[in-house]
Amino acid sequence: PLGQGIANAVGLALAEKHLAARFNKPDNEIVDHYTYAILGDGCQMEGVANEACSLAGHWGLGKLIAFYDDNHISIDGDTEIAFTENVEERFKGLGWHVIWVKNGNTGYDEIRAAIKEAKAVKDKPTLIKVTTTIGYGSPNKANSYSVHGSALGAKEVDATRKNLAWPHEPFHVPEDVKGHWSRHVQQGAAFEAEWNAKFAEYEKKYKNEAAELKLIFTGEPPAGWEKALPTYTPESPADATRNLSQQNLNALVKVLPGFLGGSADLASSNMTLLKMYGNFQKDTPEERNLRFGVREHGMGAICNGIAHHSPGLIPYCATFFVFTDYMRAAIRMSALSQAGVIYVMTHDSIGLGEDGPTHQPIEHLASLRAMPNVFMLRPADGNETAGAYKVAILNRNTPSIIALSRQKLPQLPGTSIEGVEKGGYIISDNSSGNNPDIILIGTGSELVVSLVSWELFDNQSDAYKESVLPSGVSARVSIEAGSTFGWEKIVGSKGKAIGIDRFGASAPAGRLYKEFGLTPEAVVAAAKDLC
Repeated sequence: PLGQGIANAVGLALAEKHLAARFNKPDNEIVDHYTYAILGDGCQMEGVANEACSLAGHWGLGKLIAFYDDNHISIDGDTEIAFTENVEERFKGLGWHVIWVKNGNTGYDEIRAAIKEAKAVKDKPTLIKVTTTIGYGSPNKANSYSVHGSALGAKEVDATRKNLAWPHEPFHVPEDVKGHWSRHVQQGAAFEAEWNAKFAEYEKKYKNEAAELKLIFTGEPPAGWEKALPTYTPESPADATRNLSQQNLNALVKVLPGFLGGSADLASSNMTLLKMYGNFQKDTPEERNLRFGVREHGMGAICNGIAHHSPGLIPYCATFFVFTDYMRAAIRMSALSQAGVIYVMTHDSIGLGEDGPTHQPIEHLASLRAMPNVFMLRPADGNETAGAYKVAILNRNTPSIIALSRQKLPQLPGTSIEGVEKGGYIISDNSSGNNPDIILIGTGSELVVSLVSWELFDNQSDAYKESVLPSGVSARVSIEAGSTFGWEKIVGSKGKAIGIDRFGASAPAGRLYKEFGLTPEAVVAAAKDLC
């Protein structure tokens, strides 16, 4: 989708700058590459592009080179109908170096010179504005919106061939063209052999750094990394899961060399600061706290780029759960492109209190559960929070969204990291023969049978699912501080779902739970109705 590509490129360039700062040595620059991107007028209009490019300028990503295809055409026509700003001046204001290639159709030497100039600028990303004619060569459709989203058609294809003096049959690649491009195969092999030899020398001199870099390049987690995850007992003090999340983040960064991330101007509220590291900035790119500012959409898209740079880079990003609305397109691209970004989403319900309905998520759990290839996790306490992070770290091709509370929650007997890995499990059972009178099901702060992740639970065997939710028991009550949408799949036609199907309100958490009927008394009443 428009704007996502340039934002991903910012993430790729960030990853290069970070790894180069950590691993390069005066006698061996083992990480040294450029990131190139192409964007068009539509990308320039999208807000996510400006969010990401603002950060690229702030971070001084000098090895990011973006080509702006300036052809003045979008689907509805000439861009003069809606897009007349001075893009060059805007990018200069964002801290970019800007070059204009006026003949993008045939000015190959100009383009080469622009790339050379861009590489000479070390402290700023470069935008190369390349003015082109859309549909160049088409005698009747060039420079028009009709060539933007539609095929030329057989008649115009034939006319274009004649206009360009192209005598070859469709799909024929002339030998001189093939030879020109095929030389890159041998060049690429030589470059790779040269780099491998360079890395072999690096490994001899810098064994520890080489071992870490290998883990990042391969995505292989360090042996025993999961032992760093904290564990809790019912005697451990009650705490908000956002605070328990911070304990996990700071434990994981000690054992995972590619772990880094940050928040959209909410680090002190999301509790996402890595305490042993400073801020990734223009002059301190080796640090691991990423400061995204109030740019949720750009944040998510940048993290997708980081995740795609190397399998062992594990980015996380954070904001209030309700503001997944601002970054939903980036989350969807995580799922679609199999980028295992970890979305740390705090203030997960009306329990956040006085900020009121604008900040209280209602439909968000249901809507994100509906998205393919996403793990939506809502842990109840410390052990479940640790379990959520274990799931997130292990699944590098699936993004995880971890919804965390602002209010304190007790450490429950019966919760476990292993249970979370199954998505649903029994916390308490006073029945016999797997034949209870009623099953009480919940997530997060409203927990009985834990259904912490529907997606993980769906992946379990039929036998396991039957052991947790026996099909012979139709008396089921679910409780969750969010929309009841989707719970009918769990409780069935004879069960009852307790939740919130309207917007929230501004009041202390305890009063809100009482006013909206999210109480033990409501669960008991529902259970009695069904039994």
